[in-house]
Amino acid sequence: MSAIPLPAPAAGPWVLHVDLDQFIAAVEVLRHPELAGKPVIVGGRGDPTERAVVSTASYEAREFGVGSGMPLRIAARKVPDAVILPVDHQAYNAASDQVMATLRAQPGAVVQVLGWDEAFVGVETDDPEGYARRLQQAVLERTRLHCSVGIGDTLVRAKVATGFGKPRGVFRLTAENWLEVMGERPTIELWGVGSKVSKRLALLGIRTVTELAHADEAPLVGEFGPNMGLWYRQLGRGDGSSLVDDTPWVPRGHSKETTFQQNIVERADVETAARSLLDQVLDEVAADDRPVVGLGLKVRYAPFLTKTFTKKIAQTSDRDEIVAKAMELVAKIEPDRPIRLLGLRAEMVMPDDAREGHTPTRSGW
Repeated sequence: MSAIPLPAPAAGPWVLHVDLDQFIAAVEVLRHPELAGKPVIVGGRGDPTERAVVSTASYEAREFGVGSGMPLRIAARKVPDAVILPVDHQAYNAASDQVMATLRAQPGAVVQVLGWDEAFVGVETDDPEGYARRLQQAVLERTRLHCSVGIGDTLVRAKVATGFGKPRGVFRLTAENWLEVMGERPTIELWGVGSKVSKRLALLGIRTVTELAHADEAPLVGEFGPNMGLWYRQLGRGDGSSLVDDTPWVPRGHSKETTFQQNIVERADVETAARSLLDQVLDEVAADDRPVVGLGLKVRYAPFLTKTFTKKIAQTSDRDEIVAKAMELVAKIEPDRPIRLLGLRAEMVMPDDAREGHTPTRSGW
């Protein structure tokens, strides 16, 4: 008697998180092949004597402890023989556009762009690993850039999975193996949980992902509120949406900031710098043609204390009115205190908000 053939596995919906490996550094190595294998640091104008931070570092530089956000002068001290290059947004935009076009060209792919170097890809397939490998090869052939792919049954699991696949690998996280892989890891390793939140969780006795997944609702709600408290517990379980949304991204606001090479103190200098930043922000707002509903100011006092101020305003497109409201925030800056950084942000009405007649929630830098 012949064996009864097993049914072919059903094609299921999968979320793939595609993350370009050391993207900015990799783009620079493609432009300067002689840098391959060398420690490369990209940041600011490429001058470690200026105030600037690291945008990215090659794996060779990371081995010395260099990471994104580190002051460039400290990075240069850690790796004295590193090649330090200036940031070139135009080059990275062009490379990113090629990558995203390649992802969209894959069979059945729905692509949600998250940034220069990462995107979610939604696909129905019975072989997600095979699909991921073919996607990696397509990106490599078109752009000469390598990527890692996380596979998941939710956005959260796919995003977290990518970290286990780096570099150039593929890793799958689902409801079946989530706690086996993540359970004993600290909560800070979850997407969306930073150092401040992890410390607040620790005060509740919640230190691992398993502890967060099984935590009682009441303490979380008491600490973070009804929405965020339950959301953090959901993160601990890796649960959430599996919908990849390819709706074009619309910015909620525009912001500009500048780090001064020499601290500024005089009120006139502060106001001049703030108005210059605001002019740049409002030019971008005008191009979007949406009213402003909120303003934000970031101030970094010397040596490194950062304060932020926000203000809701009545919906308006009047530039003079917006400037006047922004200068009310600037007036809150402490007098005679040296400032090393200023930033201005304008929040706009979102398209859906405009139709429904309500204003959006402010977001920070």
